[in-house]
Amino acid sequence: MGELKPYLAMFVVQLIQSGLTLLSKAVFNRGMNTFVFIFYRQVTGALILVPLTLIHEKKSAVSVSLSFPTFCKIFANSFLGLTLSLNLQAIALVYTSATLAAAIINSLPAFTFFFAVLLRMEKVNIRTKCGVTKIASVFLCLVGVATLAFYKGPQLRIAHHHYYNHHEDHFSSTKRWILGSLLLFIGVIIWSLWLVIQAQILKSYPAKLKFTTLQCLSSAIQSFGIAVAFERDIEQWKLGWDMKLLAVVYCGILVTGVIHCLQIWVIEKRGPVFPAMWNPLSFAIATTGSIFLLGEPLFLGSIV
Repeated sequence: MGELKPYLAMFVVQLIQSGLTLLSKAVFNRGMNTFVFIFYRQVTGALILVPLTLIHEKKSAVSVSLSFPTFCKIFANSFLGLTLSLNLQAIALVYTSATLAAAIINSLPAFTFFFAVLLRMEKVNIRTKCGVTKIASVFLCLVGVATLAFYKGPQLRIAHHHYYNHHEDHFSSTKRWILGSLLLFIGVIIWSLWLVIQAQILKSYPAKLKFTTLQCLSSAIQSFGIAVAFERDIEQWKLGWDMKLLAVVYCGILVTGVIHCLQIWVIEKRGPVFPAMWNPLSFAIATTGSIFLLGEPLFLGSIV
């Protein structure tokens, strides 16, 4: 059963991640500011994690000391993989679709593998069958994602797209689609580097829960600065009893809290490439949900 835990953990992560993509797209379609959303998401996660960390520290017999250089690494890594990556992906989601966002995340294993090899955390020998298979898989992954990003093709009539009749400019504008695709690529590249750096930091600072909390707190502070700089309209900061509040709570508790804890645990057990390999599952779930729940159109490029 112990060997199955990393697999079960990543299955749960992908289910939550798919819900994040669909909920985020839904609230962005309703006009919620992306920078404000990311701030609320991170600060909600911090509010959940801080008391849990304090309780865990009191019960724990062993306490890992945090040095200033390590804190600086965590703060910088938080900006890279959380604040910057999440904001880029949120903006890109406004320009594209939930299906495309979930698809481009499939390139995460390729980029993570590249950085892991670059930092000598993974080994690949191109003279062996295993090494050739790894390289070929990375190439096939990137070709598939690039096809979906830059070739939409004709729309396939599967469901009634009543919701997207009001947002057809998101799909008719090729420039916005390509820009969104590029932003998604950049966000995923940064995200993959963040996963690899996390594995390095955890070697010197193995306190997983405190590590997650510090990253979330750092990102909340950084996200607040960005949100204030780009959004001064007080109306955009208001939350009611609607889908916006649901999305914030969902992301804060399940995504920022549960996913980050599970990912860090899996990275420690199986390395940074293993969690990245599971992203194709979220694509299948998100694509199905985007068609039947959000009413997004399905294009031939997605099938290809």
